[in-house]
Amino acid sequence: MQEQAVHDQARERLLSGALAIFAEKGFREATVREICARADVNAASVNYYFRSKEALYAEVLEFAYRQAGERYPDDKARDSSRPVEERLFYFVQNFLQRLLDDTHLGHHGRLFAREIADPSNAWNRVLDTSVKPRCALLHDIIGVVLGPTITETELDRHRIALSIVGQCLVYHHSRSLIDRTCPEVIADNDEIDRTARLITEFSLAGLRGLKVENP
Repeated sequence: MQEQAVHDQARERLLSGALAIFAEKGFREATVREICARADVNAASVNYYFRSKEALYAEVLEFAYRQAGERYPDDKARDSSRPVEERLFYFVQNFLQRLLDDTHLGHHGRLFAREIADPSNAWNRVLDTSVKPRCALLHDIIGVVLGPTITETELDRHRIALSIVGQCLVYHHSRSLIDRTCPEVIADNDEIDRTARLITEFSLAGLRGLKVENP
């Protein structure tokens, strides 16, 4: 029992240490030696627990998304009993919180950004288990806003979803610029909520505009 606990603790430290290193350096530049040093385990531990650096990275991606999902659950956005405007706001708020988290969970946003720019083979596992379900949620919300009178194609719904996601991603990708020009817009949780509200209202206005053009 005690041996299993030690085993689990070492594995958890490896995941946390690897998450930090991969977020800082990316998969290719990170080394097994510095990951083990960060986790305070011996250099053979990656092979022992995960068999390879590639397998460790795949596990880290899923670990990061799992942690982010536990801290920022999307239950409110999925609650179909809520007004659709609220559901969209909670989706945007949740996404921004994940991207802008400055705690150790902020590694999630950096890993996500790295995978968008330079995807690895491990990304496919996360796409199926974490990314695609959240995309489907946003598609569902968009469909409810547009209503049955609008028959948008699958590609149109992708374009609309990407435009909403893009408004969120700019706050991560342009973080260095924002920090130097207008840091107040994401200074704390209240300001992040105001930013989420603005993105929501802007997106709803665009969606409603589509309804007017296609009565």
